Amino acid sequence: MKKLSSSTTIIISMFLGIIAGIFLQDKASIFAPLGDLFLKLITMLIVPLVFFNIILGAVSLGKTKSAGKVGFLTLGYYLLTSCISVVIGIGAGYIFHPGVGITVPQSMLANENTYSMANQSMDFWHTVLSIVPQNPFKSLIEGNILQIIFFSLFLGLCLSKVEEKKQKPVIDILETINETLIKMVEKILLLAPIGVFALMANSIALFGINILLLVMKLFLVFTLGLGLIHFGMLPGLVKLFTGISPLKFIKTTAPAQILAFSTASSMATLPVNTKCCEKLGVSNSTSSFILPLGATVNMNGNAMLYGLVTMFFAQMFNVHLGPHQYIAIILTSVLGAVGTAGVPGPSLLVVAVLASAGVPVVALPLVFGIDRIMDMMRTSTNILGDASCAVIMETVLKEETTEDSDYAYQN
Repeated sequence: MKKLSSSTTIIISMFLGIIAGIFLQDKASIFAPLGDLFLKLITMLIVPLVFFNIILGAVSLGKTKSAGKVGFLTLGYYLLTSCISVVIGIGAGYIFHPGVGITVPQSMLANENTYSMANQSMDFWHTVLSIVPQNPFKSLIEGNILQIIFFSLFLGLCLSKVEEKKQKPVIDILETINETLIKMVEKILLLAPIGVFALMANSIALFGINILLLVMKLFLVFTLGLGLIHFGMLPGLVKLFTGISPLKFIKTTAPAQILAFSTASSMATLPVNTKCCEKLGVSNSTSSFILPLGATVNMNGNAMLYGLVTMFFAQMFNVHLGPHQYIAIILTSVLGAVGTAGVPGPSLLVVAVLASAGVPVVALPLVFGIDRIMDMMRTSTNILGDASCAVIMETVLKEETTEDSDYAYQN
């Protein structure tokens, strides 16, 4: 008999939790402790995961400067498109209000301070300055995600400039710790079916069957936002900078998109994405640099999801988001993408984004049941973003080569 995949068991557990919640009603709250335990195990690892993943990601980024202008433009493109993607997610949440329509029980609101930062009113510069930690160890203890990301990025970038003989032992230790943390996540995720069952049953007991309508509304809004990025923004940028029609770009990269959708892995799709880019005129030297970097740090689909889910839970818990919270969401989502590749189950990073904006995470498992299909969809968009960058950078390189040749000829 074929063993069920983890995603299948989670989906089955979600439906069993729904059935248990419907039949047991208020009594389904007896499962709450199991769900709370699972959630605590997950949140326990978020700070160390973010810390070590961002350092290692920043070390990789720091080494790309050897690629000169192309490296700078590539990183700029990835950061800009990720930033736009987060804004699209926030905008979709603001327009369609996917989290509106449920009355949150007072018992759940009582836990809000356990999972969220104080929701203070700060001006722009206060917000920017608050990103820089006075004591990084204090930031780690308090779980201040933005300060942790800032310090980790700075440390990783500077570590990449240390003499290679000296940096290697440090990086080896960091990679060992990071791999150990990932093993811990994998062990915790073995409990995911139990945790999702318990949390879903308890959610039905607390919110009623109407909560399912909100989750489906979230999925529909996610699909719409992702479609805007996938079929609008990315092909549009390719058309703007290269002249290649959106239809040709989408059609040529279709094999990579399909594989990414089926595997939910950017790295596994890398060889196929390289072949697709070759058909669009991208040289091997360009794709061999841009595509692996993109598979590590460029997550347009994830960035959009983080912005949207944060809006979803902010609306659900009636948390007012001011300018500094929106800045926090954008920064955490974009910079957090650097460390996403090393974290199994990308939805875990949503915890960091929610915490940075002062939004409770207690209801996050509501989206676990649909996360697998969303993961497949956003991975397809992620690798399309990588391909768009490769095609655009190839055009930039050719134009520069042509200009240099013309200059040399004239002189």
